[in-house]
Amino acid sequence: MDGPMHEHGQTRVRSWVEQDVGDQAVLERGRAVLEAEGRAVLAAAESLSSSFCEAVRLIHTCSGCVVVTGIGKAGLVARKITATLASTGSPAHFLHPAEALHGDLGVLRGDDLMLALSHSGESEEITRLLPHVAARDVPIVAITGNPESTLGRAARVVVSSGRLQEACRLGLAPSTSTAVMLGLGDALALVACELRAFTHDDFARRHPGGSLGRTLATVDEVMQPLAACRTARPHETVREVFGRTLPARRTGAVMILDDAGSLAGIFTDSDLARLFERRNDAALDAPIEMVMTHRPRTVPAGLRLADAVALLEQHRLSELPVIDAAGRLAGLLDIVDLVGLVPPELLPESLAPAAPRRAA
Repeated sequence: MDGPMHEHGQTRVRSWVEQDVGDQAVLERGRAVLEAEGRAVLAAAESLSSSFCEAVRLIHTCSGCVVVTGIGKAGLVARKITATLASTGSPAHFLHPAEALHGDLGVLRGDDLMLALSHSGESEEITRLLPHVAARDVPIVAITGNPESTLGRAARVVVSSGRLQEACRLGLAPSTSTAVMLGLGDALALVACELRAFTHDDFARRHPGGSLGRTLATVDEVMQPLAACRTARPHETVREVFGRTLPARRTGAVMILDDAGSLAGIFTDSDLARLFERRNDAALDAPIEMVMTHRPRTVPAGLRLADAVALLEQHRLSELPVIDAAGRLAGLLDIVDLVGLVPPELLPESLAPAAPRRAA
């Protein structure tokens, strides 16, 4: 059964997967690949030197764009590093080395910096590009496993990935080398980001969409504005408050405002349910201030949504009133508005809307 197989008249050797290989062997091989790549990344971390510092400072002080290039698998890694640089405060774009020789070199400016990736340092498309980059006096930072290669010699700074053994059994498919390349590129981008004191707000401006953008949003973007919230005065009875027409978008709490319009307390749907459970009918006709939560926890307008979610989880709340810079009530952050908005992996299980909690 382990001999050659015939397919369309040609002899074909059975692959490793086609043989009777058990799950344990598959798992062991998968772990071996990950461990090989992991060891190589850790080794690269240990071997970082002053050249890494110089490369970071070149990126940090670049007044133009970081132009990232590479071919093949290194080119794919280069595109990811380009995205990381751009999203963390370093203007960057990818330049395909072959297309560069057919007109795209026009994107290079004198204040740019080139980040070139090639494990061998001898990729033909890269080596053909180097003289044209030098003619424009654009400095090059190279990530390569061979500092003495054509790329290494042309670069102002070489961040060496070291001599690596690829993780595939043939030792050919770029795997370990691309893992290290990606790790070094991320390290350059993220350390440069820290040097420029990049903030959450800076990051949010570059990520307005998707799950990440929603997490970086502020409470102002998600809260129910005051006009859409249920409000009451302290002297009104619970029956009066719940007997009148509700706003179009029902929220899980009534915010009680004093005569000056400031937040005096909060009364939640859970509070109402408890009155019914205890058959406390008399409380329904008493002033709502008698059963409301006084001095409820609030959050300031402009707070990041992720921080507000953490507060909801920490204090086991379902609603958070939002207060503006002048101390006035601006709106209400309701847990129901977060379900489906905040990425599931970032929304704690304890915040599920099926388990309402009393505001404190």
